[in-house]
Amino acid sequence: MSPAPGPRSRALGRRAARALVGGVDSPVRSFRSVGGSPVFFARGRGAYLTDVDGRRYLDLVGSWGANLLGNAPPSVVAAVRAAARRGLTFGAPVAGEHELAERIRAAAPEVERLRFVSSGTEAVMSAVRVARGVTGRTKVVKFAGGYHGHSDGLLARAGSGVATHALPDSAGVPPSVVSETLVARYNDVDALAALLERAGPSVAAIVVEPVAGNMGVVPPRPGFLSSVSALARRHGILVIADEVITGFRLRRGTAHRSLGLTADLVTLGKVIGGGMPIGAYGGRRDLMETVAPLGPVYQAGTLSGHPLAMAAGAATLDRLTPSVYRRLERSADRLATTLTGLAERARAVPFTVERVGSMLGLFFAAGPIADDRDADRTDRRRYARFFHATLDRGVYLPPSALETTFVSAAIADRDLARAAPAFRAAFAAAGKGAR
Repeated sequence: MSPAPGPRSRALGRRAARALVGGVDSPVRSFRSVGGSPVFFARGRGAYLTDVDGRRYLDLVGSWGANLLGNAPPSVVAAVRAAARRGLTFGAPVAGEHELAERIRAAAPEVERLRFVSSGTEAVMSAVRVARGVTGRTKVVKFAGGYHGHSDGLLARAGSGVATHALPDSAGVPPSVVSETLVARYNDVDALAALLERAGPSVAAIVVEPVAGNMGVVPPRPGFLSSVSALARRHGILVIADEVITGFRLRRGTAHRSLGLTADLVTLGKVIGGGMPIGAYGGRRDLMETVAPLGPVYQAGTLSGHPLAMAAGAATLDRLTPSVYRRLERSADRLATTLTGLAERARAVPFTVERVGSMLGLFFAAGPIADDRDADRTDRRRYARFFHATLDRGVYLPPSALETTFVSAAIADRDLARAAPAFRAAFAAAGKGAR
C-alpha cells in the first residue's frame, strides 16, 4: 500500500488551506504534531473509515470517543433521518430534549436536573458559572494536563514549579482571567491539600476528569478521587466531574462514583450525542435551579437541544446494553495486550499502555504514567513514526502523541488480528531514525 495520504487528500488539503485556518476546524486534525498532511475521509461504516482516495482504515479514533457504537450505526442514522424530515431546528422546545434527559437521568440518578448545550466546552464553562454563582467565590482548581474545553479561564497551565500560579495557555487569554484558575497535579493529594489550605476560602469548584483523557489516558490512583471529594467538602468547594469523555463510555451512565468521586455537578458530551454536536451539564437540583429561567445564573444557546442531536443521542443510549460494554472491554484488553506484547518483542522501544475500559493511552516512555509530567516524557518523534507506519497500513490512530485511542463496539477480534501486522511494522519503524 502506498503511503497515506493519497493524492486526493493532499489536493483537498491544499484547497482547504486557502479557505480554513490551517485547513482545519480543530488543530489536532492538522497533523502538525505528527507531520505530514491530514487524511480526508469520505465515509465510515462500523469499525472502518474510507478516505477520499478509497483507502480503508481501522478506526481507533472514533471521532475522539463520540462514536462508541462505531461509524454510522443504522439505528442512529435512521433516527437522525426521521428527525430531519420533521424539521432541522425550531429554536423552541421539542419532546426529544426531555426524552434524552430522562434516559440520562435513569442511568445517572445523581444528575437530578440538566441542561443541554452544543459542546463539551460550553458544558464545563456553564458548570463553572453555576459553581461561582452558588458559592459567591471566584477561583477554580483544575489539574495540569487536564483539558476542559477552550474557554478562557480553563486554558491555564501551572507556572514554573508553582502550583497556585496559572499562566495563559493560549494567546488572547488575559492573565487576569487565568489568575482565577489554580492548577494542581493530578494524582497528588498532598499538593492539592496544601493548595486548598492556602486558597480554599476563595475556591468555588474543583474540575476533574475521573480518568484523565487529554494527556493520553492517566488512571486515578487508588484513593485519589475520594480524597478530592473529602478535601472539597472540608473547604466548602463544589466538585465538577468532567465526564465529557468518560460519561457513557466506561459504563452506562457516569463513571465518577464508581471510581470514588462524589460530584455536585457533572458535564457530559461525545457519546450522549451519538456523533452529533452536543454537551450537557447537570447535577443536584438545588444547584441547577439557579440557572435561568429559574435563577440568576444565565446561560442560553440557539441550537442547544438540537433535534438531530437529541434523536441521535436517544438512539445511541438505547443500544448501550451490558453486552456492548463487555464487548468494548474485551476488544480494548486485546488491543492493549497485543500492543504491549509487540513492544516487548521490539525491545529497543520503551512503551507503556495505560488503559481504563475502552480508553487507551499509548506512551513511548517507561510507565506507569501518573500525571502530566510522566505523560510529557513520551517520545513524540517515535510516536509520529509509529502513527505514520500504521496509517500507511490501514490503521487510523490519533494524530497526536497525547490523545486517547478509543475502541468502538463495532471492532471485532478479526479486525484487531488484521491490524497486528501493521502494529508490528510500526514498532519497527518507531525504533529507527527520524521519519
